[in-house]
Amino acid sequence: MTREGRPVFKTLARAARLRCPACGRASVFQSPFRVRPFCPACGTVFQREAGFFVGAIMLNVVTTEAAVLAAAGLCLLLLPGRAATLLSLLFAVALLFPVAFYHHSWSLWLAGDHLVEGLPRRRLDD
Repeated sequence: MTREGRPVFKTLARAARLRCPACGRASVFQSPFRVRPFCPACGTVFQREAGFFVGAIMLNVVTTEAAVLAAAGLCLLLLPGRAATLLSLLFAVALLFPVAFYHHSWSLWLAGDHLVEGLPRRRLDD
């Protein structure tokens, strides 16, 4: 399945590896919490207009909520009647999961945008 010549599986696999969704040759991040402005290999622009990555933040929040609900379900099944333990574990998941998923939420958001409308390329005079 492709979207205007962009293979969905290949693009999502690149995002899972935190690589450029267009070419897969360069990392999306230049430092632990800093997204590159563009791909040094193919010139695809990563940093778009102000507010572009609100979707990435939303993806991280929603995925964190799903992880907390899944952890709550497992804890209720495996540790019935232990409310203090349940709350401690859920608190830990709610704090650690968004930090651990941070890079992937941004990378997946870029990949999704690339699949839907295509990421712009950097102009040569920039």
